[in-house]
Amino acid sequence: MNLPSYDEFSEQAMKNGFEEVLVREWKPNQVLELHEHEFKVSALVVQGNFTLTIDGISRELKAGDRFELPKFKAHSEHYGPQGAIFWVARDYS
Repeated sequence: MNLPSYDEFSEQAMKNGFEEVLVREWKPNQVLELHEHEFKVSALVVQGNFTLTIDGISRELKAGDRFELPKFKAHSEHYGPQGAIFWVARDYS
């Protein structure tokens, strides 16, 4: 797997209009029930795995996978036995 560096990911996100980039670390087997965010998301999973559920459709994401969420899109997250780390770009506009 050939992932960009964090700096490369951040630089590209900023060029694409995102306002901030964060490293998010999630504990093993952590569950985030249905919720939404006040920002648009573009993210890259760099370690571990989790299940992202949107509109009743679940998608298993692992290291190397990317995902996006529009602002105020309801979703839930269920992290695997190793937890997960992903880089997330946020756009509040």
